[in-house]
Amino acid sequence: MVTMVNFKGAHYPKSVILFAVFFYLRYPVSYRDLEEIMQERGVGVDHATLNRWVIKYSPLIAARAQVKKRPTAISWRMDETYIKVRGKWMYHYRAVDRNGQTLDFMLSERRNKAAVRRFFRRAIGNNGVPDRIVIDKSGANLAGLEAVNVILKFTGTGQTIKILQVKYLNNILEQDHRFIKRITGRMLDFKAFHSASATLEAIETAHMIRKKQFGANGITAFQQFAQLAA
Repeated sequence: MVTMVNFKGAHYPKSVILFAVFFYLRYPVSYRDLEEIMQERGVGVDHATLNRWVIKYSPLIAARAQVKKRPTAISWRMDETYIKVRGKWMYHYRAVDRNGQTLDFMLSERRNKAAVRRFFRRAIGNNGVPDRIVIDKSGANLAGLEAVNVILKFTGTGQTIKILQVKYLNNILEQDHRFIKRITGRMLDFKAFHSASATLEAIETAHMIRKKQFGANGITAFQQFAQLAA
């Protein structure tokens, strides 16, 4: 069970915090840009506080999004993109279904079998066992998924996943990476792994709202984001 997002003790109204966090995640702005935007709306808050809000509340809202998102297809596409943290490139693993709906995501310092296995165990835990997964030609991705299949074979129903290494089938995911890169492009270089991971989780959540994965018709994207924090 995912608990409610607790704003107790915050020195600003919940609505102000959520607006600032959503605006940062949805649009390519820096914290200093956002500080100026908030001042234009009559809210005096510095960029360091805005950063703390994003890091504190983003993972909680992202966890609720995983529970509340609409069912996804059992044919998956998986790949990784690159995010710079402390001046080093790290790996943001991502998976969508055949329709482009976001399944899961995970930032990793390494691109190896253990990281891939950890990502798939998380994705399966959140979404169930897929029928098939399309990956690229990466040996690490193949080895990690084969390791997951070994575990599946000897546990539960014994169901295993069909693995396809067909590059053109992953085009939908390559296109989907662009939104994430557009938002992170203005963030320059993340200073710490935990802040990068927290921020990426919430950027992904904002992207899921954009893709209408919560079935909320007739309300704005911000209202959907606020509902996830309710």
